[in-house]
Amino acid sequence: MKLNKIAAIARTATFAAVASALALGLASGADAATGTMYGDPAAAAKWWHHQQYDDCVLMSSADVVGQMTGKEPSERAIIKVAQTTPSTVHPGSIYVKPANKKSPNSGMGTSLRDVPTLLAHYGVDAKMTDADHAERTGIPTGMESLEHFLGSGHKVIVSLNAEMIWHQPVEEKDEKGNPVSDHAVVVTGVDTANGVVHLNDSGTPDGRDEQIPMALFAKAWATSHNFMVVTTGTGN
Repeated sequence: MKLNKIAAIARTATFAAVASALALGLASGADAATGTMYGDPAAAAKWWHHQQYDDCVLMSSADVVGQMTGKEPSERAIIKVAQTTPSTVHPGSIYVKPANKKSPNSGMGTSLRDVPTLLAHYGVDAKMTDADHAERTGIPTGMESLEHFLGSGHKVIVSLNAEMIWHQPVEEKDEKGNPVSDHAVVVTGVDTANGVVHLNDSGTPDGRDEQIPMALFAKAWATSHNFMVVTTGTGN
């Protein structure tokens, strides 16, 4: 389940190149959404699978690949790709499998900053942003932006604190005792009428179309400064 702590996002010139395209998506998002449901959680639910290792980032990526291309890699297949693809964040590969399957958090996890590289292997283009870097990247974040991205057909992976949405004691905290992000999920829908956020959450057996109160989701997501990876299209 766990992923490495998210470091500050590197300055990347390519962010600016897609900012205008994403802005167009934001402008049309409300029109693309039907009623008060942004996204299509029922359609996305078929791509959910429960993870077997500490690979929530990989499983969220596989889910998005399925949604974007109609061909979802298996957990074993995407692990193999991540094990043989150099990380852009740290020395070595994107993912190192846990030595002991009975202790799934014994591996190194995966940095969310490697998701665009991983998705690109499958022909899916994506960019990342958070509240600290939105002005620089030109890619906004927060609930309103999330709604518009989903409403205009983009797929979104976010980082949040898992224990908060699972109603468990918080394990990961900063030096001040505040919860920090430790998990990746795919946001598949935002229902503003009922105040619910729909997720594909590979970290729990009940994660297919997991439904979280919007206020709770917002608090859990804030632990990553509203970090998200947003698809911008496919290279095919």
